[in-house]
Amino acid sequence: MENQAMEECRAVYLTAEDLRIAASILYNAYHDDPFFLETLFTGDQAQYEQKLRGAIREELNELWQQEQALIGMFVGERLVGVACIVTQQVPLGEARYWHWRLKMLLSTGWQSTQAIINKENQIIDNLPSNQCGILQFIAIANNEQGKGYGGRLVNAVLSWCDEQPHLDGVGVFANHPAHITLFTHHGFEKIEQLSIGKVSGELLFYRGLVNE
Repeated sequence: MENQAMEECRAVYLTAEDLRIAASILYNAYHDDPFFLETLFTGDQAQYEQKLRGAIREELNELWQQEQALIGMFVGERLVGVACIVTQQVPLGEARYWHWRLKMLLSTGWQSTQAIINKENQIIDNLPSNQCGILQFIAIANNEQGKGYGGRLVNAVLSWCDEQPHLDGVGVFANHPAHITLFTHHGFEKIEQLSIGKVSGELLFYRGLVNE
């Protein structure tokens, strides 16, 4: 049965109708993420969850509006995983658009918005060039984990990267040992140890085939 499900899974671009479910998958996956806990949690669990929902919603909507790569992993008609990639053709970090800043400010507060900007600045400053993508989010639905979909979704990201003639590769900040192992197993290289706020992790980079 599991092999049959793996055969049926496919990676395609998300549509507008998929964004609500995608946001839910990302919210559950990043609920206990150390960066978001440090950035958004101030002692009130309900407030933290509201801020996290808002941050993911606003970022997902912004990526959609900027026509960035939002890749969904489907099994049949069921969305089981999401990967969101942003390229440096879109203003990031200190260059973020004012409307994104305003929406994020209203959703998460000034300090949290600034922390997200600072994280992007650090990642950008340590990437090999200004022609790189950043894997902003990647997640498999909680009830679909352990079935091999994570590796398939990473491969979909790599395939997308390999098809971009003007992209030098894709970077991702990972702070969980299992995630670092997954990415390195699929061809990402460790290029920098980063401390973003109080969260330490690895900046990993996949060099696209066109640049090998």
